[in-house]
This record gives sequence, structure tokens and C-alpha cells, in this order.
Amino acid sequence: MGSLNGISVHDMAGDYERKGEKINEEDISAGHACENFSSSEIFSAAGDLNPDDSGKPEINRCPSDMIKASQETVEFDQEFSGIEIEKRDVPVEDRQEMSAIEENLNEVQNVLLEDLDSGTDTAIISEANRDEQIIPPHSKLPKPEAPPGLLNLLLDGDFNQVERSQSLKENLPTIGKYIRDQSNSFSAAISRRISSLKESDESKSKWNNVTEFNLSGLKVIVKQKDENRDLSLKGRISFFSRSNCRDCTAVRSFFREKGLKFVEINVDVYPSREKELVERTGASSVPQIFFNEKLFGGLVALNSLRNSGEFDQRLSGMLGRKCPDDAPAPPVYGFDDHEDDTVDELIAIVRVLRQKLPIQDRLMKMKIVNNCFSGAEMVEVMIQHFDCGRQKATEIGKQLARKHFIHHVFREHDFEDGNHFYRFLEHEPFIPRCINFRGSTNDGEPKTAAAVGLRLTKILSAILESYTSDDRRHVDYIGISNSEEFRRYVILAQDLHRVDILALSSDEKLAFFLNLYNAMVIHSVIRGGRPNGVIDRRSFFSDFQYLVGGNSYSLNIIKNGILRNNRRSPYSLNIMKPFSNSDKRLELALPKLNPLIHFGLCNGTRSSPSVRFFSPTGVEAELRSAAREFFQREGIEVDLDKRTVHLSRIMKWFSTDFGQEKEILKWIMNYLDATKAGLLTHLLSDGGPVNIVHNNYDWSVNS
Repeated sequence: MGSLNGISVHDMAGDYERKGEKINEEDISAGHACENFSSSEIFSAAGDLNPDDSGKPEINRCPSDMIKASQETVEFDQEFSGIEIEKRDVPVEDRQEMSAIEENLNEVQNVLLEDLDSGTDTAIISEANRDEQIIPPHSKLPKPEAPPGLLNLLLDGDFNQVERSQSLKENLPTIGKYIRDQSNSFSAAISRRISSLKESDESKSKWNNVTEFNLSGLKVIVKQKDENRDLSLKGRISFFSRSNCRDCTAVRSFFREKGLKFVEINVDVYPSREKELVERTGASSVPQIFFNEKLFGGLVALNSLRNSGEFDQRLSGMLGRKCPDDAPAPPVYGFDDHEDDTVDELIAIVRVLRQKLPIQDRLMKMKIVNNCFSGAEMVEVMIQHFDCGRQKATEIGKQLARKHFIHHVFREHDFEDGNHFYRFLEHEPFIPRCINFRGSTNDGEPKTAAAVGLRLTKILSAILESYTSDDRRHVDYIGISNSEEFRRYVILAQDLHRVDILALSSDEKLAFFLNLYNAMVIHSVIRGGRPNGVIDRRSFFSDFQYLVGGNSYSLNIIKNGILRNNRRSPYSLNIMKPFSNSDKRLELALPKLNPLIHFGLCNGTRSSPSVRFFSPTGVEAELRSAAREFFQREGIEVDLDKRTVHLSRIMKWFSTDFGQEKEILKWIMNYLDATKAGLLTHLLSDGGPVNIVHNNYDWSVNS
């Protein structure tokens, strides 16, 4: 049995019977079909009303053939949906009931008008009298607007002549409503897709015009590749250079700005190419630029051609052909220069001792000492194999100890003939942690520490010039690890095994350990990456070591033991000093602490000073320049309104090196520009309180 707005046919029949009117179910069904047909026929194809000749909607026509067609339509709709929305007007002849309905409708009209003014339109059906009532929604719910045409309908007060509009979606069949909703969604999706494509095209055209942008302080310049130039230039640009040469830096920057590929031959990295430079140019001065095999000149010739505007024309004319074989050859990875390394005069004795001495574990001072031998045993071996007396053998043993071939197991004294125990350098327990030790010690004649330090500085400076940003704040560690310069540096670092550091002067020692610290940081980041947590940082600064002068040196030992005059690390739980009183390395500690060292040490983080390497002759001036650069960049910020000075956390960690807070501010003024110095002077001179805030430290890698 069908249903009409929630009222079953049986219920309707019962209601009519109670009123004294006989009606059968077939009449009700026929009336239902008639109403269905009339409701669907009211709307035209455009959704408008179809008025009859009298101007009123035609709602009472119901021929039998139209009823039959309506029933077929209902059955068709039921095949697609189980929900059927139908409405009909039930004829009621009782005047009292009609008047009651009109009263309820009037109340509904008044409530609706009030709620429309307040933005509410929530309705509920009362169970007691089946009347529609309006209840206000929650105050925090959104307030929808009234559907179009509803307000005019209520104001007219004509409820018998309801003019339906397109907004009344409940009059559409379910399948029609579904199709219309889907078509609207599909149209909206197409519109969004077209809009996104337009935005994508606009975004592409926008980014094509970008010439530069900044990423975390790094200025990136975007340039269009000149394909015509690349096609026309078949030759090769090459130039000879040296490390820390301003003219060479200018030439390198010019070629990079022009987008030209070039080959740089640094004679400090490749010493054997200096002879070729002299043969081709007749002098050893740099830079010297070559277009293919032809000598172009130096920076002066380049500037004159650039200023005249004839550089591109000259370049195309000289590089329009393929590079011949007699042009300067680019450096080749993996080939070392043949240097005349002299073998140590004692190496023959050392080789015999390594084979003949009874090297074994011993018990000494309630400790097991590994891989050692006694002094008396070594003297006996030398007497038997070298035909020398005991005194001579003892003297040779002392020479071996001074050249760091052997050491006392506890580093307490030099070599003596007796029951004291010694071991070779390669058997020291710290050797596995020294990454510049590659299977064996360097048995060549030890070079002076000054010569080794100078050579290392030149190679490292060449690395920075090629693989860092202009301000040296960002380092390309991947590029460095794959470079020929770094491969040569790793080989050269083995010359540090047995150098005599005690022979260095104070400034040479300062520059040597500053450069060694920065070089070890680069090597450590390439080898194991930047530490993330506190435990990793401890391993980074303590476990990563170099073998230098027969002793192991970590980053903590260099910074706190050597450069800070044997002071404990401020951010470590270890209260012990780096060197004990019996440690031989204590002799290398700088006699006076220089607070400027903190601006010359780069630990591979974004908050640390920029990486650089120092020369022994100008280390003091270079440290002052590093301090100025650090404070002008981000080391200090002055806020006059809040009377606050923001400092780097380095100043807090090493406050004992700089002094009290006000003393620190006065000391910093020597390295500030005029603007920051004026602001800081104003704060300190008016007698008011000054707040010092230390910024958070960024431990992320400076790549």
C-alpha cells in the first residue's frame, strides 16, 4: 500500500470512515496518481509553472489516460530509487477542521516571519496535534538564508495558490535530483581543473622570470643558459692560480658570472705544474689565462677587454675551434706528484726492531699493557744486530723516542735501558680512532711542522675557494669529498704523524692549531656526518682524532687543551682538565688565552663563525677581522625599546674567557660597526639596566 507524506492509505481510509464518509482504497490510489501527474505537469522544461487560461496553476486535471501514464512514470522512478517524494492535498469538508488548519498556518506564518528576521528557519512537527511549529536553533549554529521566493509567499498569505520555484528541489524525482547534483559537481570539478591549469601556467611564467632568490641566507642567482654560446665555443678556457690570491678570485668570479666553463690549475695544489707555468709564460706570476693553447694574459688584460665590450667577440674568435692537444691539460684525479721524499736514516733500525723484538702484553702497575717490550730487550737486539755497545744502543733508543717511533707506555719518561716498557707508535691504543692513520706510520724523514702546516693551509684554502659560498658560511661537503684537492689533503695529513710541534713559535702554533681544528671538522663531517643529539656531539668532538707529532688530538683537546690554555669544556659534565700535569702535550698549550680564537673556529654548524684558514704571519689581524665579521653578521643585536642586547650563545658558554657581562659589552664595541656601536654606547652610558639575552644555537650543518 502506498504512502502519502507519511500517512498510509489505511489510515486515510479510517479517517474518512470516522467522519461518516465511505471511501475505498482504489479511489485513494486514483487520487494519488492524479496528484502525482498534476505535480509533474505543473513545471515546464525550464522549471517554470504552466498556468492555465485563468492564470492559475492547473492542479485538478486527471483524465484516466493521464493517470495511467503517471503510474508508469512512478514505476519507472522506482526502478532507480527506493525513495519517492510525493505530495497531495487531502480534501477536507469539515469547516471546523479547516478553520483550525488556517489558524495553525497563520501561527506558522507569524513565527516564520519572526525567524526569518532573526535568521532561523528550523521546523518540528508536534506529535500531539500534528502541527508544524518553528523552534529556534542553537545560537552558535550558522544561520542560513531563506530560500528565494519563500518570504514573498508568506507575505501574500495565499496558501492555496502556491507558486513553485526552482529552489524547491523536493518536487523533482529522485533520479532527476541525483543527475542534477552530479552535473553540478562535474561542472565545478571542470572549472577547478581549468583554474588550476591557468594558475600553473601563470606560475611557470612567473618563475621563468625569476633571476635570484634567497634560501636560508644563501643568495641563489638563476640565469638562462646561453645555448648559442655553448654551441659556438668548442675550445677550453684554463688559467693558472694560487691559493689566497685576490686577482685569481676576481678571474674566477668573472667566469662564473658569465656562465663560462673553465679549468683552474692551482700550482699550490699541483706543485709540478708550476714548472709548466714558467715555461709557457716566462714567469711564475698568476693569474695567467689561456684560450685553448694561446696565452690571453692576466687580470689586467681581462679587465681591459671587458670594459671595451669586446670580450664576447674575442672569446668566440679564439674558442671557435676545438681545443688542440698542446693546450694546458686539466688536472687528472688520482695521480700524485712525484716528490723526492727522503727516507728516515733510522728506518733500517726500526724495521729490524719490529721483526726481532718480543712484542707481547705485560702486567705493569696492576694494569695489563698491550703490545709492549722492555728497554733492556731493545738494547740487546741492537747490540746483536748492529754490533754496537750498550751505551750506543741506548742513545739510538733515545733518538727513536724523540722522532716518535717509540714511546713509554705511560708517557712518563724518555727511553732508558732497564725494565721500563715501551711500544711502537702504531701499537698505541688511540691509533684506531685517528683517521689520518692509514695502516702504518709515515716512515719518511719528518718535515718541519711549519712546512706541513703551510702546505695544508694552501690546499684547504683552494678547497674553500672552489666549494664554499662567497661568505664562507655554506660548505659543499659532497663536492669536497669527491675533489682531487681533498684526496691530496688526506694523503698530506699523514705527514703530521711525527712532526715536531714544539719547534713552532707562538703565532705559528696558534695558526697551526686553528687550521687543524677547521680541517678536522670538514674531514669529520665528510666521514661521519654532522651529529644530531648530545651523545653524537660528544663523539664528534672527542672520539674523532688526528695523529699529530706522536700524540692524538681531538677537537676538544685542540680547543680546550691547546688554544684555551688547558681549560675544561664549559658544556661538558667532565670536570677534569684536558691535560694532566704529566701529559707531554701540556707543553704545547698557549701561554695566554686569546678570546678571539672563538671567532676563528668553525664547528660545522649554522651558528658558528664562517670557516677560514689563517696564515702564521697575520693570524692576529685575521682573527680581529673574523670577530668583526661575526658581530656584524648576527653575533649581536641591540633593542633600544626593550633595553636588551641579544648575543650569541658562544658568549655565554665561554663567559670565563670574555669576562663579566658589562665587560663583554665594552669589549665587543671594538668590533662593531658605527650603527651598532652607537646603540650599544647609548645603552651603557645612560646608567639604566641592560638586559642580555643569549640566542639559541643552531646545530644544523652549514651545508
